[in-house]
Amino acid sequence: MASASSTPSLESSGKPTKVRWYVFVAVLVLCTINYFDRAVISLCMPVMEKDLHFGPEVIGIILSSFFWGYTLAQIPVGWICDRVRAGTLLVSSGILWGIFQIFTGFISSARVLMFLRALLGISEAPMYPAGSKLQSIWLPSTERGRGAALLAAGSDVGIALGGPLVVLFLAWLGGWRGALIAAGVLTIVVVLVCYRIMNSDPNTSPRVNQAERDYIRNALVQEYEASQKERLASGTAAGSAVAYLKNHNFWAMCMGFCCADALYYGLMTWGPLYLSHTQHLNIKSVGGSIFIIYAVAVAGALSGGYFTDKWRLSGVRLNTVMHGGLAIAGAVIALSMYLLRAVTTAYIAIVLLSIAMFFLKWSFCLYWQSPAVIAQRKDVGTVAGTMNFIGNLAGVVTPICVGLIVGATGSYFWVLLMFVAFGLGNCLFPWFVNYEKKIGA
Repeated sequence: MASASSTPSLESSGKPTKVRWYVFVAVLVLCTINYFDRAVISLCMPVMEKDLHFGPEVIGIILSSFFWGYTLAQIPVGWICDRVRAGTLLVSSGILWGIFQIFTGFISSARVLMFLRALLGISEAPMYPAGSKLQSIWLPSTERGRGAALLAAGSDVGIALGGPLVVLFLAWLGGWRGALIAAGVLTIVVVLVCYRIMNSDPNTSPRVNQAERDYIRNALVQEYEASQKERLASGTAAGSAVAYLKNHNFWAMCMGFCCADALYYGLMTWGPLYLSHTQHLNIKSVGGSIFIIYAVAVAGALSGGYFTDKWRLSGVRLNTVMHGGLAIAGAVIALSMYLLRAVTTAYIAIVLLSIAMFFLKWSFCLYWQSPAVIAQRKDVGTVAGTMNFIGNLAGVVTPICVGLIVGATGSYFWVLLMFVAFGLGNCLFPWFVNYEKKIGA
């Protein structure tokens, strides 16, 4: 018959397809190239600072400039994610990542570099709000730990691969300019490869069979109905802006995430220079060290997502999982940063940085489940964008603070104590969040 095609036969299959996981593998790939684009400037900076004669204070502002555009765009982008297809927005913005990265290879002054980094930040803003929105569309609550883990792991895969890849680009293409241009071209190619799988949702994707479509729909309807019953019983307006802004769960979530972001972006932007300045590593050794540190971070993200879902399925309360996981992670991070201040060998520094990154990524795995957990479904993109906006204010401030401290003191001692405080904040703020009740319910 005319209707007998591959799609109808797929629809008739009784076993659910796994297209939702293909989508989140694509999210992992996009986040990987996204963070490679962010980090490539930090990996090239030990070479660029000599070539363009940048001091610590100027470097701090340059490394901060990405976050000027990225942070300001978070709330508008989150709002857009709730109104357009999140996957399409994500891959469309990805083309701009590559274009701005290519332009960066032609800069000759700090001001132009700052301007292009700010534009790159604006173009990369959809990554996490769209990723969080995709969780609420494609994944039941019992699978979001793994979805958040794939989203969180991409950042570290990008930086881990970026270390050795940038070293190769520097060697093959005659320096940092060629490395930046090659990074932009690679970005455009990867984004185009991901387009087909991302440009759909469970109701429109021809790869999704009816069994998987029903599985996703039924789980999301059940979650929605449960939250609606709570909301109607309390008589509150669902998802109003005032409900979020007046809710302590929302602010505690954002402040904990802000501490985690401050630490992550501090290490991402200044980590290569820290290893170069304090442990006297050359660019090749820095690239290898970054690969090790962020490969360990990938393990932290993936294991965090796996164990979160396992604990949930075993009947452990969500509050216990979230509070306990973030408290342990924050305490270990703070201890690692405290011990790092007295390190005199590169090997021990790499071990401590790896431990800190492992548990920091465990934290992000939990944080990126939070918007889908505490927000009404129609508001997940906006809440994720707002959380990311507040968190990335730390990305604006932290690199500048590090540059000023290093420039004023000539050491990283007070920088590391500042990072200890961020670890403690990551440990403490989540205790004030009730993850078992949606805001407005």
